[in-house]
Amino acid sequence: MKIQELREKKIEELKVRLQELAVSLHDLNFKVANSQVKNIREIRDVKKMVARIETIICQKELNK
Repeated sequence: MKIQELREKKIEELKVRLQELAVSLHDLNFKVANSQVKNIREIRDVKKMVARIETIICQKELNK
């Protein structure tokens, strides 16, 4: 999802997406520990998306 698409969403939608990513990151960490994931880069991508969403939420809350 691109940053422009994220900026168009409401804060509530972003928080739901953030919770989904947190669960996904948790699952990925367990899979890496069990050597079930071949592409470890997925973890980095999920972490970056979490940071982007948190930044956008913070910006929207400051602009209110």
